[in-house]
Formats: sequence, structure tokens, C-alpha cells
Amino acid sequence: MENIKILFMGTPDIAVSMLEQLVKDKYDIIGVVTQPDKKAGRKQQLKMSEVKKYALDHKLPVYQPIRIRDEYQELMTLSVDLIVTCAYGQFIPQELLESPTYGSINVHASLLPKWRGGAPIHKSIIEGDAESGMSIMRMVKKMDAGAVMAQCHVPILQEDTTGDMYTKLAKAGADLLSESIPKIINGTASFVEQNEEEATFAYTIKKEEEHIDFNKNVQTVYNHIRGLIPFPVGNAIVNGKKIKFHKVRMILENHSYQSGEMVGWMYDGYAIAAIGGYIIIDEIQLEGKAKIDAKSFYNGNGKQLIGKILK
Repeated sequence: MENIKILFMGTPDIAVSMLEQLVKDKYDIIGVVTQPDKKAGRKQQLKMSEVKKYALDHKLPVYQPIRIRDEYQELMTLSVDLIVTCAYGQFIPQELLESPTYGSINVHASLLPKWRGGAPIHKSIIEGDAESGMSIMRMVKKMDAGAVMAQCHVPILQEDTTGDMYTKLAKAGADLLSESIPKIINGTASFVEQNEEEATFAYTIKKEEEHIDFNKNVQTVYNHIRGLIPFPVGNAIVNGKKIKFHKVRMILENHSYQSGEMVGWMYDGYAIAAIGGYIIIDEIQLEGKAKIDAKSFYNGNGKQLIGKILK
């Protein structure tokens, strides 16, 4: 497959796994398109995407259009056999999608038509799904709506966070991509249109969705928290200040505490009550502070917060 010329488009670390697989499979990567560098951190320094870092390390040509819909003509001049995308982050013009010899495919982290959009892994955990997966589909103008040629299923375990599933799905997606491209090239790939009536959406997590409401069933609360680990991280308010939950467990148990009540040390962690059980905190972060383990929190501010209700 060394003579197959691929234009890759992606941005976050999960996309790196796909690009890495293409390099491993010895395709000719004639360009890597990724989002422009963005300011990040307190010092607002420019930060390049994970895909750009990988591309530069492997001496692959990098393109970073601010708006690809206005800046794609240079890409049209490349002699491309196949476009492969994964979590690129912009809508790609139809003219560009249709230009390669074998068209354009997208690797998406869900079992389409379920969870189209930018946060499918987060959403699958938050909603308590028993499994997730990867889909390879034709790229079309409508978001994640193209015909699907291949899928793989990956179970979501009770303790899995979004970070855990990113790791599992990145590996599964790379393997699926490696199996799928030869079928596209030799004409044996079969694409099946999605059922639009079954489509659900997983839009990028909004700030208000990072707030954790403890006045719910403990399983629902637990799913919400672990679905936001390691980013963007769930939070609640106590004494007018935000606290973030970086590592948690769940205990099912009847109790007489109020929902959101900070109970204190229990089950080798810091317990917060919800309906039907406790969220046990193992790592927590107070506003303006670094994250700490539960024992340090308990021995510091945690004891004074016992009996407080999280808002």
C-alpha cells in the first residue's frame, strides 16, 4: 500500500492513534491537516495539537487552515487517493471530500447512528451505556451521517472513565482502520446507510454540563462524574467555592443523609451522599488549588465541611 497517497485530518490524541497506524501500514501520508495552534494555560502560550506534534516528529507536511471552508484550494492541488479524518473539528467542503480517487472516510468514536458529534465518549458514559465502539463511514456534508462500512464494539466497564475509554477506543479504531482501508482500495468494502430515525447526538460538553447535581440516583451521579474525567472534570459548589472531582468510586447503600451532604471519611475515601448511596472521592481539587488525594483533603478542609450541602 506504499503507493496509496493519503491526506489525514485530525486534531486530538485519539486521532494520533489513527495517523500512527497509517504510518505503520506504510501509506504515503502526503499531508496532515489539523486545527490551528491555540492559546492555553495561565500564560496563554500557543499550544499545538497532538496530531501536529506527531506529524512534525515524523516529518510529515502540516496544514493548519483557520477556516478550511475558505482555505482548501491548496489541498485540492495535492494528488490524493484517500482522505482519512478523525476528530478534525471543522466541517470539510464537499468539493474536497469528493476529490480523492477513493473518496473520504471518517473514524468516529461511537456506534453510529448513536452519538454523532464532538463528545461521543463523554456522552456514552454519562448516559450509562454498556458499550461504545468505533465506526468507519463515508464523509458527507452532514455531521457524522455518512454510510458506515465497519464497526467494532468495546464494552464500558463500571469503573471506566472517559480517559479509559479514549485509550481503549483509540486502539480499537486504529485496528479497524488498518483492516478497512485495503477493502476500500480493492473494492470489497460495503457501505450501509445510517437509519436517521435512530440518530442521537453528543455535542461538545458545555460549561453548565460540568456541574454535578447530587440530588439524583447515585448511579446517575457517578456516571456523570466519571464521564467528565479526566476532562473537562465535574464540579459542585460548597461555601461559595467550586470543587472538582478527579477520581471517584460509588457505593450503593441506603442512608438518611441529604443528597449532596458531605459525610466525611468512609470506605477509605471522602463520602458525599446521593440518592441510594455515596460517591466516594479519591482525588479532589479546591478552587484555586492543586488536586489532592482524599486523605489530605479530609485532614485539611474536609473535616470542617462535614454536614455542608453541595450546590
